[in-house]
Formats: sequence, C-alpha cells, structure tokens
Amino acid sequence: QVQLVESGGGSVQAGGSLRLSCTVSGDIYSIYSILCMGWFRQAPGKEREGVAGIDTDGSAYYSDSVKGRFTISQDNAKNTLYLQMNIMKPEDTAMYYCAARSGGYCRVFFAREYYYSYWGQGTQVTVSS
Repeated sequence: QVQLVESGGGSVQAGGSLRLSCTVSGDIYSIYSILCMGWFRQAPGKEREGVAGIDTDGSAYYSDSVKGRFTISQDNAKNTLYLQMNIMKPEDTAMYYCAARSGGYCRVFFAREYYYSYWGQGTQVTVSS
C-alpha cells in the first residue's frame, strides 16, 4: 500500500506563487511500482480536474488551464512530488490532491481520475484578487 500526504497549501494574492508537496510512503515494492504521479484540483461545485502529471522518466504533462504557469517535478530520493504554481489566478482556488498510478505511465491518461490507484487527502489553495 501507498500513502500520499499533501502540504504547502494556503492563501495567496493573484499573481503570487505557491509550491505544493506530496510525500509518498508505504512498502518499498508498492512505491517502486509507481510510474506516474499527478496533481488534481476540485473547486466548490465543480468536478475534479487533472492539472499535471509526471512519469518516472521525467516526462511532464499539463492541462491547458495551467500550462506555462505550473511546473510539476519529483525528487525520487525524497519520495516527494511537487507542484510549483506561479502567476496564480483566483480561478486556481481549489482543493489540490496528489495521486499515484502503479504499473502504468501517465501519457495521455494523466488527467483521468480513474487511472490513478492512490490519492492523498488534499490541501486547500485560495487565491484572492
């Protein structure tokens, strides 16, 4: 089993930056089987939206809504996933979740909820205008 814990959420003004972290823990076999990790977000009254994904080979994928502003990265030595969010907008306000997929790369599936095996509890991000 794998556990995911997000941190780094908070409040920021429009145009500002935040960096989210997601720490991965669990049994070594399950962690090594993870080939894809992603970030999702859900605003009140809206469906969960995939915003970024990254494969273990470093290939990164972004939704159009965040491309050019957000950067996903990973530190394999620390078992940590990051989401650097710059030039933030009020519409970025949401609960942000990290997710992990065992046995498959992200590729075109990075934004599809059903593709992921493990989920964190989320961290709240609020952007004020």
